[in-house]
Amino acid sequence: MITVKTSSDQMPHARVLLVIPCLNEARTIEPLLHKLHAQRMGMDMLIVVADGGSRDGTPEIVRRVSETLPGVVLLSNPKKIQSAAINLAVQQFGDERDYLIRIDAHGDYPDDYCRVLLEEAMSVGADSVVVGMDTVGFGLFQKATAVAQNSKLGNGGSKHRAGGGGEWVDHGHHALMRIAAFKAAGGYDESFSHNEDAELDLRLRRSGFRIWMTGETYMTYYPRATAAALFRQYLGYGRGRAKNMMKHRSIPKIRQAIPLAVAPVVVVAMFTLLHWWAIVPFAVWAVACLGYGFWMMIGQRNPFGPLAAVSAMIMHLAWSVGFWLELAGFRATKRAA
Repeated sequence: MITVKTSSDQMPHARVLLVIPCLNEARTIEPLLHKLHAQRMGMDMLIVVADGGSRDGTPEIVRRVSETLPGVVLLSNPKKIQSAAINLAVQQFGDERDYLIRIDAHGDYPDDYCRVLLEEAMSVGADSVVVGMDTVGFGLFQKATAVAQNSKLGNGGSKHRAGGGGEWVDHGHHALMRIAAFKAAGGYDESFSHNEDAELDLRLRRSGFRIWMTGETYMTYYPRATAAALFRQYLGYGRGRAKNMMKHRSIPKIRQAIPLAVAPVVVVAMFTLLHWWAIVPFAVWAVACLGYGFWMMIGQRNPFGPLAAVSAMIMHLAWSVGFWLELAGFRATKRAA
């Protein structure tokens, strides 16, 4: 790793385009904008809220905030999805900007998040800087899901879910990107409602650009609060992964291939009344997941372990179902991001 750090007086010379794709974020958008404004500290940073048609008053809040905070712009995103939001913002405002920072309206960020991203990009010469995710929940189910997503049972050992940093990677949670690299790679593929980040990362690498995972900062993510919402989210992730693989003729990694068997295992289990052995694969999966959950409860003293196992099983099943539906050609109804 290159250890030379960029001096603070260089930071204002980096022209930053910060984009927040959002839909119905009235509860969180105002404090998020104030927090991001506080991170400017003399930095030339344009903040664009790309709204996908909110009906909860989000656009009105952004307009009101923009009257008191300079450099905050509301942009209408008629295509609704996040990939289109970023592309539209770069198309309209990217020509006079050097770096793109992507912010998730469902997340939270350290007070020096933007500055650290820029320092890392400049010090190592990265075209893209990705971050780790610390998942945090509040309600019972959300807390259990956070435990699942922070564990190998739920993330399969994914680097941007499992921590780490300070290394070149193939993929990670998108945080910062040189706009020149973003444009050269063609931006996000707007046919992807999920997994658009992994798909772009593949094209970035094939174009010779480098992706750096920083260990100097991170984002806090808040998972879905209900089982139904979690299922829908991972159904979309599964579809996105299948679409990515078909587009680029790639093969899944082991940590991705194992959950693919879950949907077939559940289907086979439906024939238990005809053949008793049909339940065996399902039982092995269920016992393995629940066993891991009880191990977390006992070995890690985490009371949410068993319920986290249930959340992980929902994630596995939804991801697998989504993957096979996309592979079989069953099209999904487009949903907003």
